[in-house]
Amino acid sequence: MLEVENLSVSFRSGKNSFKAVKEISFTLKKGETIGIVGESGSGKSVASLAIMRLLNAEQTVLDGHVLLNGRCLCSLSEDEMQQVRGNQVAMIFQEPMTSLNPVLTCGFQLTEAIRLHLGLNKTEAKQKTIDLFKEVQLPRPEAIFDSYPHQISGGQKQRVMIAMALACNPEILIADEPTTALDVTVQKTIIDLLNKLKAERQMSLIFISHDLGVIKQIADRVLVMYKGEVIEEATVNQLFANPQHPYTKGLLACRPVPDQHLKKLPVVADFLGENKPTVTIEEIRERYHYPADEISARKKKLYNQQPLLKAEALSTWFPTGSGFFKRKSDIVKAVNNVSFEVYPGETLGLVGESGCGKTTLGRSILRLIEPTSGKITFDDTDLRGLKKDDLRQIRKEIQIIFQDPYSSLNPKLTVGQSLMEPLQVHGFYDNDTVRKRKVLELLERVNLLPAHFNRYPHEFSGGQRQRIVIARALALQPKFIICDESVSALDVSVQAQVLNLIRELQEELKLTYIFISHDLAVIKHISDRMMVMNKGEIVEMGYPDDIYYRPKEDYTKKLIASIPG
Repeated sequence: MLEVENLSVSFRSGKNSFKAVKEISFTLKKGETIGIVGESGSGKSVASLAIMRLLNAEQTVLDGHVLLNGRCLCSLSEDEMQQVRGNQVAMIFQEPMTSLNPVLTCGFQLTEAIRLHLGLNKTEAKQKTIDLFKEVQLPRPEAIFDSYPHQISGGQKQRVMIAMALACNPEILIADEPTTALDVTVQKTIIDLLNKLKAERQMSLIFISHDLGVIKQIADRVLVMYKGEVIEEATVNQLFANPQHPYTKGLLACRPVPDQHLKKLPVVADFLGENKPTVTIEEIRERYHYPADEISARKKKLYNQQPLLKAEALSTWFPTGSGFFKRKSDIVKAVNNVSFEVYPGETLGLVGESGCGKTTLGRSILRLIEPTSGKITFDDTDLRGLKKDDLRQIRKEIQIIFQDPYSSLNPKLTVGQSLMEPLQVHGFYDNDTVRKRKVLELLERVNLLPAHFNRYPHEFSGGQRQRIVIARALALQPKFIICDESVSALDVSVQAQVLNLIRELQEELKLTYIFISHDLAVIKHISDRMMVMNKGEIVEMGYPDDIYYRPKEDYTKKLIASIPG
């Protein structure tokens, strides 16, 4: 159906140009799913946008051929190409919130496309939209028709995008990172849905991801991209059984494996390099193996201490009623009667789906959100009893790494200014010269360069920004850090580097963590103990192996079953 021959994409900027995709070739058969995998910047998304002719023609140069059923798409006019888009080839974009218009209802955005391409009247288009919402298994399709994007969950927004892509019965569907940053349970549901729709509609699918575990669940054949080139192509079974290229081995190795205990995760750099001999994934993992006797000794040391933090019957409720008198029944129990302890030097993992109350619990501990009731004790200090100035002082010792590093950094401040600011506010060191020296040391500690001091947040990759917010959390020399989904949106290769850094810093600086994530594989790797949260309550708590191999709750079993790969 689709033939891509020697496709290259170059971006122009003034007199300079950058080749993002370098002479890639592949074919796609009817009913087949091709997975395209690689890190951010490898050229995956650019290649798919080039196939759809969605790149800015004034800033890009396309070479090669893209043939759809023998017809060359590169030579079509924009009007002709507009008939191909949606009708023959459709695309699900990476971030549904930025792909959907925030000021239009979900229903209107679909009916607009249906009326444009299929010529249906308003009533017919509405009925087709509701039928599509039912097909992609959206709950309350009539209500979602009238909802705005911000009023529905991430998984629901992704289903709206899938419905939009399917509206005109395309022959080929391109799904660009459709499950990134989604809960593992929602991710599995989306993958199952795409497989079901593909079979029912006899579509072909190009599925783009940075996670080979996800690719394994959906693809028939896999292309691995690195620096704009296809470096390996194989069936999904061949690729997992016998990867050939060192980069592919690195991508496979860096994902946490729940049935192995590793001191650190392998990274792509363990496999790449001119002077490195060929190594297997098993050899690298054996090198990083965490012996059982060391794990046992660590447990004994951790739990023979007094707790550093203790939460007792902690609740945070939000009123949802409208008007002057809010009825008592109109409340959301985001955190409800939660009790637990965290020991010095421990990593306590907190796992659950979006909306379960994880983030609210983390912010309630810091009193960034005021709890409704209960007690929080940190280092023998009652945090709920502190006044504003005293609370600010103790926050030097309890820091938080927020979920989205870009939105938690001031875009108008350089990285150096952002890191120096907390030192200035809290009166650390004598002057800015000393503070700058300390900030440069921090940057080096999180594997960034002194040159990064004068750059702005938008000039960094996602992984680099995450390192910056880690450095900012470390600036005040805290005892305790809450990591809120701090690796959820990162490439698996970058995720492995950040997880290794978090563990190294813990050993070096004697840090204590609460590590929040929706990914049970990540939580199991990083945690000494873990808590499973559902609907505002802790439903299960214990050592990672006990919960993973002997889960007591059906909810925990569902999370484990959803781990990709």
